[in-house]
Amino acid sequence: MLSQTSGADYEPPAIPQWDRARALRTLEVEESPFEMMNGNCQGYAKGRQIAVNPVAQMPAKTTFHEVAHIELGHTSESAVNESETLPRSLKEAEAEAVALLCLESLGMDGAEYCRGYIQSWLAGAEIPERSAQRVFAVADRLIKAGREQQGEGGVQ
Repeated sequence: MLSQTSGADYEPPAIPQWDRARALRTLEVEESPFEMMNGNCQGYAKGRQIAVNPVAQMPAKTTFHEVAHIELGHTSESAVNESETLPRSLKEAEAEAVALLCLESLGMDGAEYCRGYIQSWLAGAEIPERSAQRVFAVADRLIKAGREQQGEGGVQ
């Protein structure tokens, strides 16, 4: 426990600034107007475009989820994993797992909702190892895409 150690108080490292617009630009994801009439839909992805409901309960979580669908290859014409198309349940679990990792890593709200969403789509199944690898890689790429890189404006 930290309270039982001696020395200066622990100061957690600052989380580098994350910028949504920078991430979309870096990943070459375009945002389009939300056109779905279903008020329960929080967002969707098509090709390399996302649309987030203007009254989404958690726009950051929805953005991570929808960009994850793109980066995981779920929206491309040839979205295949190891020679077979992934079932929708696994696609949704993968995208939401990326959102969970991004929210937790950046200290943003909404992670508690991700867990239930993932569990409901998995229906008791486990995430396959290959999917877990893809989830971690995409979460890492998405977080890095929204951070200011060395040599890009300002002092780090």
